[in-house]
Amino acid sequence: MEDKKKIIFSGIKPSGDLTLGNYLGAIKNWTKLQEEYDCYFCVVDLHAITVKQLPADLRRRTLEVLAIYIASGINPEENTLFIQSHVPAHSEASWLLTCNSYMGELSRMTQYKDKSKKMGDSIGAGLFNYPVLMAADILLYNADLVPVGKDQMQHLELARDIGTRFNNSYSKTFTIPEGYVPKEGAKIMDLQDPSKKMSKSDANPNGFILIMDEPNVIRKKISRAVTDSIGIVNYTDEQPGVKNLINILCAIKGYTPDEVVKMYDGKGYAEFKNDVAEAIVEELAPVQEKVKALLGDKKALEEIYKKGAEKANYAAMKTLRKMQKKIGLIPR
Repeated sequence: MEDKKKIIFSGIKPSGDLTLGNYLGAIKNWTKLQEEYDCYFCVVDLHAITVKQLPADLRRRTLEVLAIYIASGINPEENTLFIQSHVPAHSEASWLLTCNSYMGELSRMTQYKDKSKKMGDSIGAGLFNYPVLMAADILLYNADLVPVGKDQMQHLELARDIGTRFNNSYSKTFTIPEGYVPKEGAKIMDLQDPSKKMSKSDANPNGFILIMDEPNVIRKKISRAVTDSIGIVNYTDEQPGVKNLINILCAIKGYTPDEVVKMYDGKGYAEFKNDVAEAIVEELAPVQEKVKALLGDKKALEEIYKKGAEKANYAAMKTLRKMQKKIGLIPR
């Protein structure tokens, strides 16, 4: 008998246009997981509204993120691709888990603390409860593994704690997930400040490359990327800008950092940057073309996300009904 595939859950917020960092650090890795795992890939639009969004932008970005998933090689026939708000069980399960969570553990979340320092009392309750919704996302599908970066690891630990607490209070209900760190994970840094991660919310547009950026825009941003006065292509923490560009080239071409250093021995930054830019343009061109085609056929895209929501609803409702019954809610 064939072993049951382990379940993976992951998602991206449509709160900004997706960057090269999202593509190389997450989506490209997801395409390698689909053969081995039963994957649920979600556009987490409910997480996006923890910060105010313009409705038209949110709608556009939600469909664009879904199209990027598919254009990057995630097969909607083999995986469950869906929009979070199309599965009401996420919101319901989030409330049930909120009632089994503590203010203290939520207030200790680093992301919340950082944001509350800046925003004070005007910080939204949605940002405070964000990790509980994330726990619901994961636990509803009994995910075994969750691909996470360092910035989300604390939230995953909380999801594990909440799931374990529920299991201990009401009997075994959830699989307790593990973090999945890919062997070839690429952490892409800001092009203008390589001490921080490339982010779609950065104020300086030269710091990030968008998946849908035009080729000439990509070339311009890479040519302006921060390097140093050393002038030697080397993979060292003393040259963070160059190291970041090497990581980008390695993630796209499958090189090792040592191979890149040897390739550019005796060559300057101009040639190196030019090659990095062309590698990005070449990698993103087919993705961009497919995204435009998918967004041009809204009917086909709608069929995909409706079918995905059906599959996700079926799995999520099974778990939600168990939760409701164990808590003591009357079945509807």
